[in-house]
Amino acid sequence: MVSCKPKKSTYLSLGLVVVILFSGLSFLLYDFYANRDFPFWFYLLGSSIVTVVLLLVLVKMMAGFKFLAAGKDKIEIWLPLKGQRRKYAVMDILAWQEEEVKANQRVFKQLILVFSDKYSFSISNHEHLGYDGLKKYLVKKVPKKRVKG
Repeated sequence: MVSCKPKKSTYLSLGLVVVILFSGLSFLLYDFYANRDFPFWFYLLGSSIVTVVLLLVLVKMMAGFKFLAAGKDKIEIWLPLKGQRRKYAVMDILAWQEEEVKANQRVFKQLILVFSDKYSFSISNHEHLGYDGLKKYLVKKVPKKRVKG
């Protein structure tokens, strides 16, 4: 049984970034309320930028929080934040593809699965555990449905 789940280290580091951004936003708003040492435009621009970056990081965290289990000719996908659980037979895969990007002497890989109901699911090696096991499982079970890029 292959299990793909988010890496704790990724969510720990992104959570730390969220805490830092939230602290910075809190400091800006408190300083505006208490002291007003800077011009109004500084507080307005600073809090807007920090809020947008904070929201982008939170959306990134929520979008990547997904699980996949594969085994016994079945694939189960669980998206807890959406409250969705999808179960497919391996033969329901229409196509799958692996994409590789090289950046900063590191290779980032992503598997994209497309199912018969036109639902697509992607999983990456730097955000999820079990990536290599899933790739081996797909190569073993459905090698003809691989799309070469």
